[in-house]
Amino acid sequence: MKEVQIGVGQMSGGQAMGTQAAGTPVHWSVVLPDEHATARLAMDLAFALAPGDLVALDGDLGAGKSTLARALIRALADDLALEVPSPTFNLVQTYDLPRHRVVHADFYRLGDPSELEEIGWDELADGAIALVEWPERVPAVLAVPNRLEVHIAMTPEASDTTRRVRLMAYGRVADALRRMKAIRSLIDLAGFGPARRRHLQGDASTRAYERLVGKTRNAILMNAPRRPDGPPVQDGKPYSAIAHLAEDVKPFVAMARGLAARGFSAPTIYAADLASGLLVIEDLGDEGVVASGSPDTPPAPVPERYEAAIDVLAALHGMELPSTLTVSPDHDHVLPAYDLPALLIEVELLLDWYIPHRGGAKVSDALRAEFRGLWTAALAGSLAQKPTWVLRDYHSPNLIWLPERQGLARVGIIDFQDAVMGPPAYDLVSLAQDARIDVSEELELRLLGRYIRDRRVEDDFDVRGFAASYAVMGTQRATKILGIFARLDKRDGKPQYLRHIPRIWNYLQRGLAFTDLAPLKAWFDRHVPAPDLPVPTLPASGLPSDPPADQPPEQPQTI
Repeated sequence: MKEVQIGVGQMSGGQAMGTQAAGTPVHWSVVLPDEHATARLAMDLAFALAPGDLVALDGDLGAGKSTLARALIRALADDLALEVPSPTFNLVQTYDLPRHRVVHADFYRLGDPSELEEIGWDELADGAIALVEWPERVPAVLAVPNRLEVHIAMTPEASDTTRRVRLMAYGRVADALRRMKAIRSLIDLAGFGPARRRHLQGDASTRAYERLVGKTRNAILMNAPRRPDGPPVQDGKPYSAIAHLAEDVKPFVAMARGLAARGFSAPTIYAADLASGLLVIEDLGDEGVVASGSPDTPPAPVPERYEAAIDVLAALHGMELPSTLTVSPDHDHVLPAYDLPALLIEVELLLDWYIPHRGGAKVSDALRAEFRGLWTAALAGSLAQKPTWVLRDYHSPNLIWLPERQGLARVGIIDFQDAVMGPPAYDLVSLAQDARIDVSEELELRLLGRYIRDRRVEDDFDVRGFAASYAVMGTQRATKILGIFARLDKRDGKPQYLRHIPRIWNYLQRGLAFTDLAPLKAWFDRHVPAPDLPVPTLPASGLPSDPPADQPPEQPQTI
């Protein structure tokens, strides 16, 4: 399929999210001609619902309440063959599914509302997605703020299989229903209407991904609604603005087109709803640049693929690259500069999150100022270099191996919405000092040498200056990631990232060994605890404190 024209318009299928008054229900009426259409509606609902939501299914006997409930449970389980018995006789059936707990109830035989207490309904429904048939038998069940009321009616004037369904959504589910309509419109527009939607594991950000599985090919749905800015942290600006994090999907579209136009394998954009933050893009597959591990062998870089990824960077950085790219006929995207304020606020994550994570005290204003001054001096050389596109997430989770393609196109690139104009060494460090995979010093030096070999044919390429920048940007990145991984644990409830901290600490030591960073190394040695060593004592002015809320939960993470 060719790339489609993209406009910056209003949300597909209705009013933009968040514009209706609080508490205003949202309704949608649809006609389902057969069970295939019912299953598709159930699939869409499964991606819209969240724990704590109630789905109340209403309709005459034989209208299809159980059919829709069964399809919805199978969609939530991502198992089309799941056995879903009717709860008519035992009233309640529970399912502990991989992503959600589901409670399916049928209150047709309920004699008295007080029987809800006997079956422990409140406890069963707490934190679950609850599906209730015949809710009118117990009106109190509907006293839930986040609910979807579904009325199903037979249509005698149509075929026996046709059903008319009216959806009425309240609370959080109202926004979810509006977004569900926008997603369905975009999937249909992209030509993937019959595709099966499959949940994909996301990254450290709050973007959600799905695979659209079609009969002949697949696609990826990116669900990235615009997030509100956090509180101001410096000069009246939130963290995301200072660090130049993408606020919507427009930078992704611009960079995807910019990379593809230069021969690199970025996903083709099949369809986009820019206002809603929804994209349907090319599915580049699952084969990465890392060899799968086993219980006894951890995942490891595939040298050939890492080298190919290095060749991509060398070729990209050797080009004259613009700072303005086209998103749509009426909208351009300007890549921000990876400037000193952005680089400094990133390294300060170490002070705000990693040191408290290790049990340390709040860093005093004086120590923070000293830290910023040392970094300002260290970063001067890198900031003086000719800027290039810095993709900022150029590492193994975001690189796809495409063996059927040739040359540089064998490396698929899927994450670049936070791209900036900055020092070329940053992306090289991202790959050669992979945050999630152990990269040996031998392989790292090989990759660095390969990049320098490819670029030293350029008359203006400064080998010595680049090597110095590599050490500095590696140290900057490791410092930032220590803070990010501690924040993911403390603030976002994602402790799995803590297992990578020893690796990041080792990368940090490699960078700090660079002679020009001796003053910075001395500061780290005095004030920053290693992952497995006692916490050093800070001056008395550093009083214990909770880390600052530099940005609200559920913000993007760029590492």
